[in-house]
Amino acid sequence: MTTSQPLLAGLGGVALGPGDAGYDAARSGVQRSYLHRPSVIVQADGPADVRLAVRRAAQQGLTVAVQATGHGLNVPSDGGVLIDTSRMTEVRVDPASRTAWVAAGARWEHVIEAAWEHGLAPLSGSSPDVGVVGYTLSGGLGLLSRTFGYAADHVRRVDLVTADGESRTVTPGEDLFWALRGGGGNFGVVTGLEFALFPVERMYGGGLYFDTEHLPAVFRAYREWTATVPDSMSSSIGLIPMPDVPGVPPPLRGRHLAHVRIAHLGTADSGERLVAPLRALGPRLVDTLGEMPFTASGTIHNEPKQPRNFYCANAMLAEFAPALPDAVLDLVGPGTGVFAVVQVNHLGAALAKQPEEANAVGHRGASHVLRVVTLPQGPGRDAAHDVAHGVTGAAAPWTLGRSPNFVQGDERAHEQTRQCYEPAAFDRLTALKAVHDPQNVFRCNVNIPPAGHSESTAFRGSARD
Repeated sequence: MTTSQPLLAGLGGVALGPGDAGYDAARSGVQRSYLHRPSVIVQADGPADVRLAVRRAAQQGLTVAVQATGHGLNVPSDGGVLIDTSRMTEVRVDPASRTAWVAAGARWEHVIEAAWEHGLAPLSGSSPDVGVVGYTLSGGLGLLSRTFGYAADHVRRVDLVTADGESRTVTPGEDLFWALRGGGGNFGVVTGLEFALFPVERMYGGGLYFDTEHLPAVFRAYREWTATVPDSMSSSIGLIPMPDVPGVPPPLRGRHLAHVRIAHLGTADSGERLVAPLRALGPRLVDTLGEMPFTASGTIHNEPKQPRNFYCANAMLAEFAPALPDAVLDLVGPGTGVFAVVQVNHLGAALAKQPEEANAVGHRGASHVLRVVTLPQGPGRDAAHDVAHGVTGAAAPWTLGRSPNFVQGDERAHEQTRQCYEPAAFDRLTALKAVHDPQNVFRCNVNIPPAGHSESTAFRGSARD
């Protein structure tokens, strides 16, 4: 298939082929290190368009990739069909049942605003610009997750188009319901998702920004501090080399920062008491901590929204060992001349508990997750990839596995996908994949191959094997 014409009949949305106006914009998401190169892009208006696109792809032996915002793009399609769900943004909130239903392309900012009108909040992550579905299917580590658990733990139903082009609603008690929550986009194209909301209108949150000279001490102290806080306190620390360019706030420009991020479900007084040991570490360049509405939760991490090249690696840690801060700083700390953004999130509490309706989310025994973001020059492996894996390699003695939210497709991808799950869970996922997607149509992702299928093709985004 080299043009969009075969997909036009009966399509409610728009089909684009290479050379069509809008093709390049439609295939481009936030992640620019990888770009899809599909034969056809289907900008779907609803489930009927998704069914049509999947059926046509199946008839012609093509892969199917899905993109809403492109934040989590890790394996780009080369040929095949890209289903762009960004036009499907409907959000419905039911305040009586404290649930939300969202269409495939909804972003967290849409849900946060709609839920807040009813005194409710979702388990959204650090950026409200991220798509709901991809984040949730891969687990979903949110700002309030130490209190409530992973976003995947609170999914109520999934509306799905499977590899045969049929729509189905998947609910608790089904094997596929277990697999979808944690198994990523391996089992179909989600067209709608229903999940629980929580009675949160306000919280204590914000950030503490420490200058370069204080960064090592703050990093070490943060490790010790996380062992002292209650389940109501979720936090992370970022080690961030800020560029010396216009657009960066003057107090932060050109500095290698330690940025401690706080989201506490409690009073301002209790929050102040909990963070007092952190404030005592030294003067802050910026201190934004205080009571805030949940609608302002995106300001806690204050992540950039513009598209950019980046490469991610991560390690789920059995413990945040005393030796780890210095090991990381020796590799990418101030003065090394190496660019890397390092983040450590505190886990445990509700994240350690399997929900009543079990799911495939792995490594619940992890105390922290270490993440690294570097800036590659292109899609192939380069020094930035090696820097990221060098940092996670330093954590190897304490590593339980990986988080699928931050795995990207290079030659390490097969091994890393296995490391996202417990061995028995991975075997169960591959068996279910063989039932629901035996040809591995949905493989432009953190790919779980069908049982008996060669893993050598699992991370290939090509149109055909």
